[in-house]
Amino acid sequence: MVRVERVASDKIRNVALVGHVGAGKTTVAEALLFRAGVLNRQGRIEEGNTVCDFDPEEKSHGMSVSLALAPFIWKGHKINVIDTPGYVDFIGEVRAALRVADLAVFVISAPDGVEVQTEAIWEEVAHLGIPRMFFINKLDSERADFNRTLDELKDRFGAGVAPLELPLGEGEAFHGIADLLTDTAYVYDSGEAKQVEVPEDIEALEHQVHDDLVEGIVVADDEMLERYLEGDVPPFGELEKTLARGVADATVFPVVCGSATVPIGVDRLADFIAEIGTSPQDRPPVEVNAGDTTAEIAPDPNEKPLAFVFKTIADEYVGQISLCKALSGTIHPNEHLVNTRSNTEENLHGLISLRGSEQETLPEATAGDLFAVAKLTDTHTGDTLAPKGTPVSAARVEWPTPVLASAISGRTQSDEDKLATALYKLRDEDPVISVERNDETKQTLLRATGPTHLTVTLERLGRKYGVEIDTEDEKVAYRETITGKSEAEGKYKKQSGGHGQFGVAFLRVEPLARGEGFEFVDEIVGGAIPRQFIPAVEKGVVETMADGGVFGFPVVDVRVICYDGKHHSVDSSEMSFKQAGRIGFKTAIEQAKPVILEPISEINIMVPNESQGDVMGDLNGRRGRVQGTIPVGDDRQMITATVPTSEILRYIIDLRSLTGGRGTYSQRHIGYDQLPDHLYSKVRTSAADEQG
Repeated sequence: MVRVERVASDKIRNVALVGHVGAGKTTVAEALLFRAGVLNRQGRIEEGNTVCDFDPEEKSHGMSVSLALAPFIWKGHKINVIDTPGYVDFIGEVRAALRVADLAVFVISAPDGVEVQTEAIWEEVAHLGIPRMFFINKLDSERADFNRTLDELKDRFGAGVAPLELPLGEGEAFHGIADLLTDTAYVYDSGEAKQVEVPEDIEALEHQVHDDLVEGIVVADDEMLERYLEGDVPPFGELEKTLARGVADATVFPVVCGSATVPIGVDRLADFIAEIGTSPQDRPPVEVNAGDTTAEIAPDPNEKPLAFVFKTIADEYVGQISLCKALSGTIHPNEHLVNTRSNTEENLHGLISLRGSEQETLPEATAGDLFAVAKLTDTHTGDTLAPKGTPVSAARVEWPTPVLASAISGRTQSDEDKLATALYKLRDEDPVISVERNDETKQTLLRATGPTHLTVTLERLGRKYGVEIDTEDEKVAYRETITGKSEAEGKYKKQSGGHGQFGVAFLRVEPLARGEGFEFVDEIVGGAIPRQFIPAVEKGVVETMADGGVFGFPVVDVRVICYDGKHHSVDSSEMSFKQAGRIGFKTAIEQAKPVILEPISEINIMVPNESQGDVMGDLNGRRGRVQGTIPVGDDRQMITATVPTSEILRYIIDLRSLTGGRGTYSQRHIGYDQLPDHLYSKVRTSAADEQG
């Protein structure tokens, strides 16, 4: 492994490349590495040879599905690029990246403008208060439109959007950049920039936008504004410093432009990241929990070492690799730190700088830097590593809720034996997925954020852990209850030589209120059933309820009264009365007007205003009952409804279709309700098919 040089904290830039899928984030990362001299040749997504998309799943799907690191040195600065997925299913990876980023660069496609996921991620970034800037990419494309895209940025994200560059030409004619801060231009030949005068055809526009930019910068500084109003235009250096403060305060969002494939303007992007981008020391201190109190940790290289694990990778050769950010101090190889969650002392044997899948040795990780370490004993994503006797922990990442489930099982017994271990390791890499066992339906459910996330997860199970999986749809956990009262005799009599079996229990059944479960009432008098056998009657009833009633589903919300019985002094036993309880209960509920209960979920749906009618109409078609709507901001509504769980098993797919990808939701089980009569045959047929 190559050794990486040391860089001071104030020269570090942790930059997350974010935006909609297909905007070119991975290509921008590739172009930055190429322009920095790290790569001799720039890879291409289509050829599957980029640094950041190195997983087979990323190559086969043609898009990023995990975050990836791409550090490089640029003019004395260490720029840690974090390439993130743009597809909505992988928002968890974006959140992990934002947890350690000090600047978010939104990559925007010039042909496509501001797209859905860009807006969604903007909300996440704004909530975290992370500084932001834009790179308008693909200006060499046929449908590229810089002005339209810039107008969209201003319209969607406000007055803080500030263009620092204008393109020279568009589409096939795109060949350079006009720098609005310095009133100069750069033309590119084979990727190399040459400084020239601003072309005459855009000179007037460039000067106008330059003046607007300068005015927008000086208003942030009272002294500078006063000088400007008196005719003293601040020099470039002062403007740049003031601009950097606006970026750090997240009040100014610079816009630069170019094309990552050519590449044009990518070197300028690196310049701006280094010159006006925020360092870890420009960001507010990190708040950590310290017992019952909180404390603030500043990224001071001279303080105690503290690290946060934001991502875990399972490497087939090295094993577990933990990606960390040094929150404070200076961390050295063989540093001993304690995991404040598990209280495990961890030896950070060798520090690693990851670039895609490539590893380089790191002499130290100073405060604010990103690094990796292999083979920690008991450390997972979200954990904090601190010196012994310093029980502090940083806030964990807020993962999205997985809403799409698939029932999984090993294809062979060997696969089934390996499945639990493989799922445990996979959850270490991807904490967004969840795994649960539904004892009622006898299914192991793997939950993900959407169909693509689910597909990629299943592919990884096969590739990384050699587990072949069979899948089936999630089953609905229906139940039964009764709506009337009835009585029945449960009689069990068997004679087979020697002692026989004899027990009779008279049972009365009646419904309980929804959700009350089960109640057994003993009304035996006069020893009709000996006291020691009455619990056996109850046990027989309980077992029958669990096994399924008239329709084959577990029975709930029933009161069972044992009011009489018969016994034999020799042939009666616990087993005979348990069987009597089973027989009597089964007979009684058949006569007590049994019904099927279906699970009901409460669902909270966030939708754009313009989609509200479509979503509510769709809910009505799913037998949903809208409970209310609440405005959220100026452009969204939160719809709360109750809906049968069977109607929303794959709801995320339809909701995205209805809302142009802008809708999100969460759900929770709230109880059961009676299944409408017209659905009985469908549910019973489905249940029969599942039972073979």
